[in-house]
Amino acid sequence: MKKNDVQKQTALSLTGTREIAFLGLFVAVSMILSYVENLIPVYFGAPGIKPGLANLFVLLLLMEKRLKEAVVVNLLRIVLNGFLFGNLFSIVYSLAGAALSMAVMYGMLWLGRFHPFTASVAGGIAHNLAQLLVALFVLDTNAMLYYLPVLVLFGGAAGVLNGVLAGLLKPYLHRLWI
Repeated sequence: MKKNDVQKQTALSLTGTREIAFLGLFVAVSMILSYVENLIPVYFGAPGIKPGLANLFVLLLLMEKRLKEAVVVNLLRIVLNGFLFGNLFSIVYSLAGAALSMAVMYGMLWLGRFHPFTASVAGGIAHNLAQLLVALFVLDTNAMLYYLPVLVLFGGAAGVLNGVLAGLLKPYLHRLWI
């Protein structure tokens, strides 16, 4: 191998290592934020309403059109938090919300016609709608539909919060890695 090829290979492996380290950091901080949200004993008119700050790093990855990385961070966070602090039902609800919200946000960002803030609001609403659909299926009752307005309102509010925070954090993270 030529000296130049060795330097290129080393640079590529360092980039890969750095990327894995940042993704690990994203998973760890997301897990901490999820855990802290679970400790807050606040009831907003419907069970399970949280600010969703753990989704902040997923939004940042989606803003950079890094779908694969966003899926990995979200899956690891959900499964690890579910086994450490929740149960199988919490994993199912979280996976449903994450899948739909990520699909909505990525689709909106991929089209390029929507601001990340708008995609975040739509993702927050989609997250709660997916969890409501799972609850309707699991509990086999339409009584859960009474929560729909509250879930839409708070899903949008969580999207606003994450959209604002992502806008504030993106320039700093962009310098480091993204």
